[in-house]
Amino acid sequence: MKPKKTILCVDDNEQALSIRKIMLETRGYRVLACNSGEMALEAFRRGGVDLVLTDLNMPGVDGPRLVEEIKNISPQTPAVLLSSRTKVYERESLADLFLSKGMYEPADLLERIRLLLVRKRGPKRPLELRVPTVAVEQANVA
Repeated sequence: MKPKKTILCVDDNEQALSIRKIMLETRGYRVLACNSGEMALEAFRRGGVDLVLTDLNMPGVDGPRLVEEIKNISPQTPAVLLSSRTKVYERESLADLFLSKGMYEPADLLERIRLLLVRKRGPKRPLELRVPTVAVEQANVA
């Protein structure tokens, strides 16, 4: 059996956090739910997080700052910013994806998460780097 992917889900709105947590868990993900950026950063530092899904506007450590801190620790970890107040996010951000709450279907969010996790994993088989035998022979002669 494949190990479950772990999603760190962050939102200061308890109801939205709970709904997202249930939606992700019913699709087979393991969810770490945090209601603040500070808690999320602590959870991320413990390791084992495959993707971060965070609200944009939160008191204290907001979504963009959280994503920046996470990318400093683990640049390959995909991060998604969500916002209910902003339709388009124009500031510079290290997030891999920005979605406006209510402007997407849950199935769309799940598919985007799946694609980000596939992209993080990379190819299924390791790529073999083959060195031409001529180059190897020349190196041995030198």
